[in-house]
Amino acid sequence: MLNLQITGVKGMELTERKMKILAAIVEAYVATGEPVGSKLLALDLGVSSATIRNEMADLVELGFLEQPHTSAGRVPSQRGYRLYIDRLMKKKPMSREEQLYLDGFLLSSAYDPERLLDSASQTLAGVTRFAAVSTTPSGTLADIRAVQFVQTSRRTAMVILLTSAGTMKNRVFRCDFDLTPEILRIFFRVVNERLAGMAVSDVTPAFIQSFAASLGEMTMLMSSALMAVLEVAQGSLETDVCLNGQMNLLFYPEFERGNARRVMDFLERPQELARLLLEQQGSVKVLVGEETGRPELSNSSVVVARYAIDGHDAGAIGVIGPTRMNYARLIPSVEYLSQSVGRMLTELMKEE
Repeated sequence: MLNLQITGVKGMELTERKMKILAAIVEAYVATGEPVGSKLLALDLGVSSATIRNEMADLVELGFLEQPHTSAGRVPSQRGYRLYIDRLMKKKPMSREEQLYLDGFLLSSAYDPERLLDSASQTLAGVTRFAAVSTTPSGTLADIRAVQFVQTSRRTAMVILLTSAGTMKNRVFRCDFDLTPEILRIFFRVVNERLAGMAVSDVTPAFIQSFAASLGEMTMLMSSALMAVLEVAQGSLETDVCLNGQMNLLFYPEFERGNARRVMDFLERPQELARLLLEQQGSVKVLVGEETGRPELSNSSVVVARYAIDGHDAGAIGVIGPTRMNYARLIPSVEYLSQSVGRMLTELMKEE
């Protein structure tokens, strides 16, 4: 028999039966969206309605259930969801078919890190019917893998910077002279001899100025190319956010009467959204309502999983929706998708 003494409620214990009733109410409410009454639970649990009502009353007093109006039905509180997720929930592992289904959406974008992460959030939004978000790897702690140059017209070329964090940024630059394959090979050799293996964060305006000065007669030849290198390096330090499915939230009654607008306003602030995801450590983290620390999400839940590239923490993938989520199915999906993204990005970096 599992008995938990609840601090602040004298003489009241969270017994095994109360735990079963709480779990049943959470799962029924997630499935129907309707307050759960004692008669429904009595049929499932094999005890009288009167006993169920007494236990539900205790759970309300303990803060795990709420009574939204004068009906006999109850709904989980945020504290109730927290206990359910931490202690009562039985995760529903994904089948092999479900895993292959998710991977199938990602494979077409597996050659491009940014497209892959956008595809991951699109896939998650489609599967969950919530808002889904992913963050690109930050280059703050990354090294430069290589700098490529690709001619795009007679006097323009594209510089592409690849980092150990899996980022791939590009910028087009223009020269005052005709470019040739030989000139671009010189650019490639000079830049990579100096930058390959260097920390991205060390590519500063002062460094580029010093680098240009060291080139002597080649300074004017490479000035526009070096400015493009500086721009892509600084761009690699930033964390981009891929957001999809935010319109899904409009179909949930929990987001009526202004709640949707507050959530949408928050989702339109990408850097704040990225901070929320990247603050969470560990493989999977669930934030319920006020646990997010953001007033706009006080009636929402966030499920976040981190992904790693070659064993190094790189970014996050998450879902935002009402607290009435099917956590048992959602958590394994978010976790698996983050692992797949990390694996594909690791393979891509090794190929490069």
